Amino acid sequence: MARHVFLTGPPGIGKTTLIQKATEILKSSGLPIDGFYTEEVREGGRRIGFDVVTLSGKRGILSRVGCDLSTARREYRVGQYVVDLASFEQLALPLLRNADLGSSAVKRVCVIDEIGKMELFSQSFIQAVRQMLSGSGIVMLGTIPVPKGKLLGIVEEIRTNKEVKVFTITKENRDNILEDIVTAVQKCLK
Repeated sequence: MARHVFLTGPPGIGKTTLIQKATEILKSSGLPIDGFYTEEVREGGRRIGFDVVTLSGKRGILSRVGCDLSTARREYRVGQYVVDLASFEQLALPLLRNADLGSSAVKRVCVIDEIGKMELFSQSFIQAVRQMLSGSGIVMLGTIPVPKGKLLGIVEEIRTNKEVKVFTITKENRDNILEDIVTAVQKCLK
């Protein structure tokens, strides 16, 4: 039986939108839920980066196009984007670490959108995700990229984990799969 639910599919297919809609439905049913999603940042119609946005509304930089966020530390890059690892960790890690601090009698949902190349520069993030994968009090609802090029260790661990239900999002199913995702998360909570 699945203990976690993840969405995968190509960039721009609607994974984050589905996560946000599922989160609203789960929240409205009174489930304890926390976590974050990533959001494009646009300027003049052009994507200039991504922010991390918590479910409580806090926002921090995940990446920006080619800007040098700090010359004092190592620069992490994915394509044209420079990842602000300190900003990401400051916002995301407390959510992941606090996710399992609730009552062990009540399972909680932790939204992680996404577990991708930018986020995986953080070893602390990888460690926190692995802990939640093996723990019993947290149901992760997250997104992972489709395999492309070099496989990403933790992403493949998630994709092949027998306790993870993975939904592949396509143009054909994205408008009618929301209920299945919500139902899968609710089953994990039982």
